[in-house]
Amino acid sequence: MATSLDKTLKREVRIRDRAYIVAISPLTLKLTPKGKRKGLELEWEALVSGEAALAAALYASTARFTADAGRRGRNDRSGSSS
Repeated sequence: MATSLDKTLKREVRIRDRAYIVAISPLTLKLTPKGKRKGLELEWEALVSGEAALAAALYASTARFTADAGRRGRNDRSGSSS
C-alpha cells in the first residue's frame, strides 16, 4: 500500500556540484537552486498530459539555471582571448 502525499516534502539534491531543493507537493514538483526562491515548477497534471516536455524544452532553450555559471566563466577569463 502506498502512502499518500498530503503535505510538501523537501529534499536537497546535487547536480553537477550545485545544490538544489526538490519540493514535492500534492499539486506540483518544484526544483530550485539552494538559497533561491524562484525555480522550475511543474504541475502533476502537466507532467501527465505531456505539457511538461514543452516546458522542459522552453527552459532548456533559455538556459535559466546555467546563466549564472556562464557569467562567472566570462569573469574568470578577464583579459584572455579564446
